[in-house]
Amino acid sequence: MSTWQLPEGIDELTGKQALAFESIRRKLLDLYQDRGFGLVIPPMAEYADSLLLTSGSLDTKTFKFLDSASGKMLGIHADITPQIARIDAKKSSNKIEKYCYINAILQTRADDFYASRSPIQAGAELYGSEGIEADIEVIELMLDSLKLLSIESIVLSIGNAGIFNSIIDEEELTTGQATQLRQIFQKRSTPDLNLFLSGNSVINADKFTKLMGLEGESKILIEALAIFEDTPKAKKAILDLIEIDKELVSKGIEVVYDLAELKSYYEYHTGVVFSAHSSNFSKAIAQGGRYHGLGELFGKYKNSRSATGFSFDLKFLSQSI
Repeated sequence: MSTWQLPEGIDELTGKQALAFESIRRKLLDLYQDRGFGLVIPPMAEYADSLLLTSGSLDTKTFKFLDSASGKMLGIHADITPQIARIDAKKSSNKIEKYCYINAILQTRADDFYASRSPIQAGAELYGSEGIEADIEVIELMLDSLKLLSIESIVLSIGNAGIFNSIIDEEELTTGQATQLRQIFQKRSTPDLNLFLSGNSVINADKFTKLMGLEGESKILIEALAIFEDTPKAKKAILDLIEIDKELVSKGIEVVYDLAELKSYYEYHTGVVFSAHSSNFSKAIAQGGRYHGLGELFGKYKNSRSATGFSFDLKFLSQSI
């Protein structure tokens, strides 16, 4: 192997590619600053426990090594969101805080979202607001980011992890069974769901089956309300989506709904989840959602704040315009 070759899934930008990336990076930072999002530059490596939080996917995608200085296990960041949670927890603020970032990350293996193992993750996080106005603000910022990249024919897909989570809460499943059921929904496998339901005692089997098929235009939200009328948390999650739909449609944003969407990469999402798609790309080009309580995992900086955010691979998208 020649020494100038890069490892599989690791790439670089040079010449015109690097200039195109830098040009759009500056425009994005100006956009985020204009919207009140402050720039943060988290370290490339920190204690592994801080990076992994509750995410099994991040665990398998994070490079880890023993720090000779401290004797503790360090990790190279595979996702910026856990670091933003630490930064916000340390700040111990009771106000709404807005963060943005554009950082290179590194993963042990490629996933179904990023184009390589060494993407440059761009995104924003809004902390301290539980209202849907925060979700709307972040969604609009994500769409405006993609417009800066001259990406056309964008379709927004929205779901709410709170629906699935609320049904799980009513079940008496083991941790392993709950994980298996979540993985089935991540794969969107109706045969696997039928097999699971036939082999396990599930109170809400009918609701799980119907949830798997709740995908389409906004009219499915009314259908979902009827299905989950007697499940208060699920009903609240659907009502939130109806309010979000009114706001986005009034602004001419094309939206489809996928109520069974569970991001395999973001196990920590607890509410509204969303992704942006374009006919010019074979998979989602940006994604995000709401999460709660990540700050609780940082010891003396314990802080159970709600947050919502998004991210995308700027290195990949900057070369696609």
